[in-house]
Amino acid sequence: MLYSSVPAHEKRAAFRARLASGELIRMPGAFNPLSARLIERKGFEGVYISGAVLSADLGLPDIGLTTQTEVAGRSAQITRMTDLPALVDADTGFGEPMNVARTVQALEDAGVAGLHIEDQVNPKRCGHLDGKQVVDEDTALKRIRAAVDARRDGNLLIMARTDIRAVEGLAAAIDRAKALVDAGADALFPEAMADLSEFEAVRAAVDVPVLANMTEFGKSDLFTVDQLRDVGVNIVIWPVSLLRLAMGAAERGLDQLVGEGTLKPMLDDMQHRADLYDLIDYEGYNAFDNVIFETYSGLREDRDRRRTDPPAS
Repeated sequence: MLYSSVPAHEKRAAFRARLASGELIRMPGAFNPLSARLIERKGFEGVYISGAVLSADLGLPDIGLTTQTEVAGRSAQITRMTDLPALVDADTGFGEPMNVARTVQALEDAGVAGLHIEDQVNPKRCGHLDGKQVVDEDTALKRIRAAVDARRDGNLLIMARTDIRAVEGLAAAIDRAKALVDAGADALFPEAMADLSEFEAVRAAVDVPVLANMTEFGKSDLFTVDQLRDVGVNIVIWPVSLLRLAMGAAERGLDQLVGEGTLKPMLDDMQHRADLYDLIDYEGYNAFDNVIFETYSGLREDRDRRRTDPPAS
């Protein structure tokens, strides 16, 4: 009931241990706290918190318009709803190295198990759009060093994301990846890889876990978990998929209302009330409320009885 009973430091330690085991970790993107609980119930190993989703949820494009406090607040809402470790998109760290350091501590306080900082210019663009620009290597490395120095829990995963592949090519991406790892990055997120061989090349170049972004309608093909595992990928995210599915269903429902004035033909497409109540543990809240009510009522009856009963002779 209420929130996860697993402390953040335990989630981080478990995340690290799972990565160290070599197991591939699947992390669908949660578009709200309840979807994070659904991801957990379906047996996934982690939850991803996408900056693009947070922007879209606010009706904004993913061009660096969200703030550090908005990201930290949404992260806290999601992490406390699931026992799974959460990895969050921290964009460019929301400013200069000192801002990066503050962002890391804010997100650590929010309960995330890991975060990634990217090497785009600030403000950034969606990683699968044209026209991206990246910072010079020195600036990129300072961001990662600041992030590593700022964390208080050594198990908080600091992941470096590089977008340089789309700007300068694969060789530049591999060089940047090596430098980011040397600067202290615990894991690597090479954005917008063209094919499996590019993931494999990055994997061979570094000795830290590598993430693959399987976002739809982007620069990368949509490879299967098995394909990515075979080339050594350690983490797979589907950052916007659940939001896209939900918004697609919402649009079809609204079209149905416009066309026919009723949603009755679409009942089978909806989550049933019983399933929703089960997911939010409605019975657990009800049982808790009954216990409190009955306990309070009993105490009140005992108090009233003591006031009215005659004293013993």
